[in-house]
Amino acid sequence: MKLQKILSNFQKLHPKEIDLSLDRIKTLCKKLGNPQDKIKAISVVGTNGKNSTINAIFSILKEADYKCNIYTSPHILKINERFVFNNEQLSDHELAELFEEVESINDNKAITFFEILSACYFYKAAQYPDNINLIEAGLFFRFDATNILKENLASVITSISKDHLDWLPKDEQTVEKIVFEKTSTLLNSNIIIAKQNSKKTIDCIKKTILQNPSNKVFFNDHFSYSINENDFFYYEDKLGGLKLPMPNVLGQFQLENISTAIATLRTLDLNLKDEHIKKGIRKISSLARLQEIKSGKFKDLVKNNLLLLDGSHNEDGARVLNEYLQTLDCRKHVILGMMANKDHEKYISYFKDISSLTTVDIPNQPNAISGKKLKEKFKNFPNVQYKESIHQAIKSIPLKESDLLIITGSLYLGGEFLNLN
Repeated sequence: MKLQKILSNFQKLHPKEIDLSLDRIKTLCKKLGNPQDKIKAISVVGTNGKNSTINAIFSILKEADYKCNIYTSPHILKINERFVFNNEQLSDHELAELFEEVESINDNKAITFFEILSACYFYKAAQYPDNINLIEAGLFFRFDATNILKENLASVITSISKDHLDWLPKDEQTVEKIVFEKTSTLLNSNIIIAKQNSKKTIDCIKKTILQNPSNKVFFNDHFSYSINENDFFYYEDKLGGLKLPMPNVLGQFQLENISTAIATLRTLDLNLKDEHIKKGIRKISSLARLQEIKSGKFKDLVKNNLLLLDGSHNEDGARVLNEYLQTLDCRKHVILGMMANKDHEKYISYFKDISSLTTVDIPNQPNAISGKKLKEKFKNFPNVQYKESIHQAIKSIPLKESDLLIITGSLYLGGEFLNLN
């Protein structure tokens, strides 16, 4: 297939998957006419909640008839998910044409996979100068390929916690260092800071962006939300309060992401009406982020039992996932697959009152830990077992009426699940 062949060529342009530097992306973008200087963008940095916050912003903007371009990573099912223009994903043909053009201009110069994808995005985005671009940072941000804009509409800082520590020296694997990498080079515009998981993290952010002259909008200080009724939640900022319907996505952490999205859009004064927000938050798309699976062959296997899919893979993700699970009065069964570089023990330590744990392999992911090795790490966990595949795992679990089954631990596992379902 043409698209896959081009992607394979992209992966061969640099010996490393990641090589933190801005030199190569800047060189290529200069050849492309510096398209990143011709777009209006909202940059989203952080550890957790980036994709969900972008999805919420996008859903609200669509209701207000704005056109958006979106760049996110990683993809769950198809690489097309990373390339949204005029509110629609590019087709395979359109993507192949874009990649071929940029590949030709790059002329086989060394560049990482993510860098050339980012250059492709900027090149295409410049063709829609009036659109609002929603851009998710990749690894950290300081030397991330998305960090080459000269100006933007706003920067959003979602929840920051420890992740991707293998890219930092041992003595720098701290919250302070991660905050610095993600926030020290934010542009002078508007900075919206989402709810953080600790005062220490908030203090680190405030210290790091202290000299940045941007307009700063902090959760709690400048915007907040509360839940007072089952079917509604309340959002409040300097413009006043909004009584909003519960969104179509699960988990209180999604209310945090949605509140951050609303704060961002109201800060930018985009002439949004309350109705745009109310309708938008009921139509949010969210693949593998506490997603309820309502159909497919795996749903057929579990019948009337609740089936959830969540790609959380770090400590903070496990915490917010389990805050949601603790609100459910039922037996809970977990199917877990993870990448090798994650803190497996810390992740699973957040799971309370779990009836069974089944570890699985993540196919076609050489950087994943095998399900067998994962099981060995949790041998003191009650009712732990290993099964090679998701299908075998689901069939092996003796679900009773009203039991819940959740597949979690990796976005790559989430993609595998959705592809097979």
